[in-house]
Amino acid sequence: METTDLLKKVRHIEIKARGLSRNIFAGEYHSAFKGRGMAFSEVREYQYGDDLRDIDWNVTARYNRPYVKIFEEERELTVMLMIDVSESLGFGSRKVLKRDMVAEIAATLAFSAMQNNDKIGVIFFTDKVEKFIPPKKGRKHILFIIREILGFTPESSGTDLNMVLRYMTNAIKKRCTAFLISDFIDPEDYKKALQIANRKHDVVAIQVYDQLSTELQPIGLMKVRDPETGEERWINTSSRKIRKGYRDWWNSLQSNKNNAFRQSGVDSVSVSTESDYVKALLQLFQQRR
Repeated sequence: METTDLLKKVRHIEIKARGLSRNIFAGEYHSAFKGRGMAFSEVREYQYGDDLRDIDWNVTARYNRPYVKIFEEERELTVMLMIDVSESLGFGSRKVLKRDMVAEIAATLAFSAMQNNDKIGVIFFTDKVEKFIPPKKGRKHILFIIREILGFTPESSGTDLNMVLRYMTNAIKKRCTAFLISDFIDPEDYKKALQIANRKHDVVAIQVYDQLSTELQPIGLMKVRDPETGEERWINTSSRKIRKGYRDWWNSLQSNKNNAFRQSGVDSVSVSTESDYVKALLQLFQQRR
């Protein structure tokens, strides 16, 4: 992508994502993703209705009248985006490529984190960690992340969810909120790695898929290519057996994914490239409140 085109696209996504994070997601994000706990702020005189457990007995004894401790939520979070940049994300049958929707979702989450003064970092992955951007704050950092999302060229083409989950678990020492954004086209069982990651961190999964990839259409003989392996073959999509085999493969992939999420206690949402990701994210945020 040319530099001028990249900057235009970055600006377009910035305007859209900032608007969404400020006008729609601000309150929902704040409610859905809590801080690390409560921190002591100050003391004040006891008022009727205050919790007796909050009385500061040292100050009360000093002034001979009751005082209570006031606490504030420790709001600052570290947010990590684990972004799938494998070749399968380059597919899109109608409105938009999966990769482009991933970029908009990631940008919206990044600006929502910025609105809440959270740090944000990124792990780009395929079947290996392609790039690690350490968590930081600020608009400059967010724009750098968006430029990388739009312009990054991976070295590899496959997908390994086990690898990136293990990497994130080990690389980020303090508890964080980690968004795993992928099409989840990975035949390997990643449930154990997901369980371990979600015990240490708060993992949220966002699947982006294209409706056309869920089922073969009966259009006759066609040449297909696996974008992650490069393997090509001719298939007869008029064959019911071929279409059933593909449908069974897709359903098995989704069943394994859903079981992994459920058994790991991971909140998740699936977004089609033909649907509105804003509604999907709102649904995700609201189910966590």
